[in-house]
Order: sequence, then C-alpha cells, then structure tokens
Amino acid sequence: MSRRPALAARRVRQTLQFANGPALLFSLASARAPWSRPTLTYRLRGGGTVSCPNVAGARVPIYEVFSEDAYRMKETISGLPPSLVALDIGGQVGCFSLALVRAAKRVQVHAYEASPSTAEWLRRNVADNGFAASVTVHATAVSDHEGEISFNDNGQASGLNGLTAPGGTVVTVPCVPFASAVAAAGGRVDLVKIDTEGAEYDIVLGSSPADWASVSRVVMEYHDVAGHSWDELHAFFTSCGFTLRRHEPAGPRQGTVWLAR
Repeated sequence: MSRRPALAARRVRQTLQFANGPALLFSLASARAPWSRPTLTYRLRGGGTVSCPNVAGARVPIYEVFSEDAYRMKETISGLPPSLVALDIGGQVGCFSLALVRAAKRVQVHAYEASPSTAEWLRRNVADNGFAASVTVHATAVSDHEGEISFNDNGQASGLNGLTAPGGTVVTVPCVPFASAVAAAGGRVDLVKIDTEGAEYDIVLGSSPADWASVSRVVMEYHDVAGHSWDELHAFFTSCGFTLRRHEPAGPRQGTVWLAR
C-alpha cells in the first residue's frame, strides 16, 4: 500500500476516535465542495473541543497531539512539579497547551504564536475550553532579539507557517528573546515545548545557558534549515546540563527530541 492511501485510512480511524467523528468525516470528505464548512470543531473524548480552519495544514497538529500523542505527554510531564509552569513556543491553534492542561491540571502555560491570524484561533480554543486561567496567549514570536521578525504566513492557521514555509504572505510581527518569555512566566519555567518551523535555531542559539537554569524538560521539533543542524542544538543543550532522553528523526535533518536534566 502506498503512503497516501495508508495515511488516508489512518486518518479515517483517527477521526472516528473523536466524539463527533462521523460528522467530521463528512466535512473532511466535502472540504473542497461549494457547501463545505470553513471551520471544523473536533470534540474530544472526555470533554473539550479544538477548532481550526478546514484545511490540511491546520488539521494535522490536532491528529498529532490528540490521536498520536506525538509529544508523549504523560512521559514528558512525569516527575515535574504538580503546579508546573510551561512555555508553548509555536502554539498554533493550541493543541499542545490544551493537552497539557488536560493532563497536568494545575499547569500555567504561556503560549506564544507568531501568526496574528493563528493566534486568534489559539485564543478561541483557550476560551472555548474554559482555560483562560491556565493559558496566557502571547501573539508574539520568540527569537534571538527584541523587536520584529518577518516570516511566511498563509493566514489559515497552518502548522507549517514559519521560516521553512513554502508560500504565503510575508508578515512582520513583534518578537522577544527566550529570556523575556521566561521572565513573563514569572522567572521560573519547568517545561519548554518548541515547534517553530525553523526558528528554533534563533530561539535556542540566541539564548544563554543561564536563561534555561530553571527548565527541567524540553520537547522540541527541529527542522531543515540551511547552515544549521541538530548537532548545534544538542551541543547547546548539553552545555546547559540537559541529557537527550529520546530522539525521533523525521528525516535526515529534522525530527523531535526530548531533553531532561
């Protein structure tokens, strides 16, 4: 079986795991029809919802987080303080933040989403789930400086917006360095998640080991960016006192890593 039919079959099975699975399948099947719904709302088993534009790039993170447990949430938060503080850098429509609050209960999350239009979806999902007291949304990029940054934004909440995005409109948004994100969270952060489609190199390599002193766990996607490699990031985190606990490559120059002290 080729990859595309196998993926389609897996998506059907995964969609049926949501509380409104059959209705979602109908909406997905008619996504390009004139009567298609521009917005999808996934109803999670056990309560809660996640809404996004009805386009592939926006939907994929919902399946990755809630169907595939791509961030291995229980393992990631195991052993962290009961009232943990987290940074969700590259928050997209809020999947990681929502899943973290559902798993950790007493967590305080500061979610950073650079795309102005995607940040509105993030705010909507936080509000719809009643998580405003647990998740603070920052419509701001995290980078290696304070000021502004430009990147490709397709305006459809795609999880692929960023430096490695193939198209879209170039937007310029405010940005802060990693140290400022830590300070905004109160000066102590237990867990950092990064998925920024290539900006991870500026975020991490533009920080100092002292900025990571309070951080116990990191889960991060790294991407294929010319002139950079995972080895640079690995060396930096090693200098901060982190140990690589898990590495899941998604190709020769991209993958997901879990680090811990």
